[in-house]
Amino acid sequence: MLPECRQESPSCKIPKFEIETNDVKNFIKELHGFHEEFHDCFSRSEPRDNFFRYLIGQFSELKRKSIEPIAINVEGGQVRSMQRFISDQVWNEDKMLSKYRNMVSEDMGESNGVLIFDETGFEKKGSDSVGVTKQYLSGHGHVANGQVGVFAAYASSKGYTLIDKRLYMPEKWFNKEFDERRKKCEVPKSLKFKSKSTIATEMYQEIKEENILPFKYVVGDKVYGQSPELLDAIESDIETVYLFAINSDTRCWLEQPVMRIKEYKYRGTIRTKKILEKTAKKPILVREFAENLNDYFWYKRTVSEGTKGPIEYEFTKRRIFLRKKGVPIRSLWLIIKRTTEDNPVYRYYISNAPISTPLKIFVWLSGIRWAIEQCFEETKTELGMDQYEVRKYRGWNHHILLCMLAHFFLWHLKIRMGKKSTSYYFVPG
Repeated sequence: MLPECRQESPSCKIPKFEIETNDVKNFIKELHGFHEEFHDCFSRSEPRDNFFRYLIGQFSELKRKSIEPIAINVEGGQVRSMQRFISDQVWNEDKMLSKYRNMVSEDMGESNGVLIFDETGFEKKGSDSVGVTKQYLSGHGHVANGQVGVFAAYASSKGYTLIDKRLYMPEKWFNKEFDERRKKCEVPKSLKFKSKSTIATEMYQEIKEENILPFKYVVGDKVYGQSPELLDAIESDIETVYLFAINSDTRCWLEQPVMRIKEYKYRGTIRTKKILEKTAKKPILVREFAENLNDYFWYKRTVSEGTKGPIEYEFTKRRIFLRKKGVPIRSLWLIIKRTTEDNPVYRYYISNAPISTPLKIFVWLSGIRWAIEQCFEETKTELGMDQYEVRKYRGWNHHILLCMLAHFFLWHLKIRMGKKSTSYYFVPG
């Protein structure tokens, strides 16, 4: 799916999406079969037909894949009808997502599958679109006017695809001066401000409770690694292992600090709490620990094969105790990854993996988040995920959901046809 110039990345080899037009003899027939799976998610024939037309438009060679070009160029399309379909008509989205995840489980499900949380930005002009404001846009790498979506992806040795999405609504959008904008964008009255990590926590809990997709691992970047609520949610299942990036200024203890019980009075009642002994060592920055660690403890590992040879990093791991409000809250693995040049760049991760976990598992997990970045790249480059011109809350959700379905349909064809993937993913042994 990607041009040659984007099939290599500094950290790992990007798998080629090896489906060509002439590989699929009955593409439209196949698409009809996929489309029929969602018939009962729409109340009338008109939205069902527009669902099919929109998919056709996404797979077309149109330079811009927004509503109007699709409606004009796809047989039977009408601009106003398509606009109503995306922005106004009610779909049974919960049923669509449930059906969709069953399909993903059928094609890609594995017991050691990985859930990945990340966000991506959509640069937009003006201020009328739902959730738009000046903010950091992941994927663009800068602060600009736009929207941000929080996503969950699923990866296994069989492929990768997006499985959930939520529009991040900046806190100021819930202030009184935004009342009129929320009304015009038809933001649900029940919607309240939620941080990106809270959104990810809710998605994780729903996916877990739904119990459709099998997975063992959860990964994400710093936004999610600094979230106690998400870590707590994952740790509630002792079988699930996470690896999250953390900031270099995160503080920790290398050994369990000495604690003591202190009594105090609150509203006439004697209470107790754990505090550090005065003789306890102060927590250190993970950055300081990494930069002062002897070379003896670093292991060079190849993470992928690049055009100029193997791409290597050095890794180390250490059990630590994380700090919150001045006291240790959990014992975890600290995994550090650094480049091999004279002035290395460091990256830091935490994991709740068992003590017996070998280093190769952490090496693997530290690169797996790339799969969701590939999902963003493919859906934006090939399916027009960032080319929408909708302003309403419902319209954004509908468009993004259709992009997710279209992306998975292409993976389904590849899997059904038995094409082998040049994937980065391996099953840890």
